[in-house]
Amino acid sequence: MAEAQDAKLNRRTFVSASTGALVGAAMVTHGAATAAGEPVVKKGQIRQSVVQWCFAEHWTVEETIVIAKRLGCKSVELIAPEHFSTLKKHEMECAIGTIDMGDGPPFTRGFNNPKHFDELKKATLKSIDECSRFGCKRVIAFTGMADGISREEGADNCVAQFKKVVGYAEKKGVTLCLEMLNTRDDTHPMKGHPGYQGDDTEYCVDIIQRVGSENLKLLFDIYHVQIMNGDVIRRIHQHKDHIGHIHTAGNPGRGELNESQELQYPPIMKALLEIGYQGFVGQEFIPVGDPLAGLKQAVALCDV
Repeated sequence: MAEAQDAKLNRRTFVSASTGALVGAAMVTHGAATAAGEPVVKKGQIRQSVVQWCFAEHWTVEETIVIAKRLGCKSVELIAPEHFSTLKKHEMECAIGTIDMGDGPPFTRGFNNPKHFDELKKATLKSIDECSRFGCKRVIAFTGMADGISREEGADNCVAQFKKVVGYAEKKGVTLCLEMLNTRDDTHPMKGHPGYQGDDTEYCVDIIQRVGSENLKLLFDIYHVQIMNGDVIRRIHQHKDHIGHIHTAGNPGRGELNESQELQYPPIMKALLEIGYQGFVGQEFIPVGDPLAGLKQAVALCDV
C-alpha cells in the first residue's frame, strides 16, 4: 500500500514538474520571440543561419532557434543531434552539423594525423548518419593540428582519409566541409587556433581538389580567410566551385559585423550572389555588446 502511494506521489510529482517545465519553456520561447521583434530579413536572397555556440552564454538552444526564426533566418547550426527535434518543432533547418570527438574541440583532431584516423572515421560516419536522417546536408571537417606533421604529409593524410569517408557521404546526400582556420590570433581559444595545419585557403582547396568529390567542399570562414589570406571577394570568385558553406565575424576580434571592424559585409554578400552561391551564411561572431542587437545588425548587413 505504501509502495502504491509512493508510486502515485511520484507520478503526481512528475506530472506537476513536467507541466511546470512545459509552461516555463513556453514562457521562455514567447519571451525570446517578443524580444526579437519584427523580422530583419527583407530580401532573403542570402539564406542565413545562426551558429549556436556563439550565443550559448546568453540564450538556450531553443531561445536561439526562436530568435533566429523571428529575425528571418532559416537555420541554427553546429548543434548536437539531440536538438534536431527542437529545430523540427520550429520548422527550422541545421545548415551544417558538427562532429562529436568527445573531450576537446573537434578541430584539434583531424584527418592529417594517423593517431586519430579510427576515432575520427567513426565519429564522421556517425555524424553523416545523424545529419542525413534529419535532412542536414553538411557536416564540418578539419585538418587537425600539425602536431609535428609536415604540411605535405598532413595534406597527403587528409586526402587519403577523406577518400575513405566521402563515398559514404555521397550515398547519404551529405557534403563534408573542410574549414580553414587562422593561426595568427592567440588571444582567445575560439578567435584563433595556433598550430592548426589547414591555415591557408589554397592548402585546403588543394586537398579538396585531390579528393575529387562534389561531396567535399570548403567551409569559407570570411573572418579566418581575412586574417590569413585577405582578398576575400577575389577568393570567393576564384574558389566558387569549392565553397560549401560560409561563416562570418568581424575582424579583428571576431566580434560583431559593425563599423569598428575592417570587413565590408554587404559587398561580400553580393559577391556570393554573383557566383550563384546557394548555401547558407552562418553568423559566427562572439558578441561584445548586446547579443540580440549585434545579431540583428549582422543579419541586416547580410540581407542584400
